[in-house]
Amino acid sequence: MSNWNLNEVPSQSEKVAIVTGANSGIGYEVTLGLIKKGFEVVMACRDMQKAVEAKSKILLQYPKAKINIIMIDTSSLKEVKKFADQFQTQYKKLHLLINNAGIMMSPHRVTDDGFENQFATNYIGHFALTGLLLPILTSTSGSRIISLTSLSYKWSEIKFDDFHFKKGYSKTKAYGQSKRACLMFAFELQRRLSAAGYDTLSIAAHPGLSKTNLDRYYPALIRPLGSLFLQPAAKGALPILFALLDNDLKGGEFIGPDGFQQMRGYPTKVEADEYSNNKEIAKRLWTESEKMTSVFYLS
Repeated sequence: MSNWNLNEVPSQSEKVAIVTGANSGIGYEVTLGLIKKGFEVVMACRDMQKAVEAKSKILLQYPKAKINIIMIDTSSLKEVKKFADQFQTQYKKLHLLINNAGIMMSPHRVTDDGFENQFATNYIGHFALTGLLLPILTSTSGSRIISLTSLSYKWSEIKFDDFHFKKGYSKTKAYGQSKRACLMFAFELQRRLSAAGYDTLSIAAHPGLSKTNLDRYYPALIRPLGSLFLQPAAKGALPILFALLDNDLKGGEFIGPDGFQQMRGYPTKVEADEYSNNKEIAKRLWTESEKMTSVFYLS
């Protein structure tokens, strides 16, 4: 497992995948990997110009690639619903949903829905998207839902008394909470899928410390140091691709790099902390997420 190689995965032609935030960083590299294996990929992106540029870049490498771009802004529930409706008018199957889009340690902003922006973009939008696409996922044999988290999930627990940091904003804790929520969601989603008798799998994955454009809010003095300890985005995408394509996974796993402190390396199963495995907290988060989104599923 420690030297998992995408090249050894058989062709997956006739299969469909959605990658949110597909135009850059980990999302772009995951898209590239799936295209290499013959998937038709829907690039679900907020910035259409960057998406078109990314698609053109991929087509230079893979001229026969099947790529479709559909606009989504995961910070907006209205835009998430619009995306889900548009996808389901164009497609009748969905094998992979990669909940990847995200922002990191951004300045404080409240979305149109009244949510803290990092929580909305990284977690709430994906909770809603998954629920809206669940019928097509569960009717597609062998489907998987991959939720991207981060080592920074350890920065914060779930702030049930102040999800949206109205009592004072911490960009690091807000990011940590959003990634903690993504991890706990992946685990709880698998428990609920299994209880409902579906064979769709839910798996959490993190890319270790990888060089992507998420560092744009880092202090200017720190950003250049990234190249000293961050692995390339292509390497960071491997745990996600492993979670998507490895045949031995059963659902409910957490995949990350196998190196020191899970910072870099090849994909392997990793352990989450006790808080993230707490089923009661996960149930409470699910209930609150349904209330926030008005998207109810597997309840």
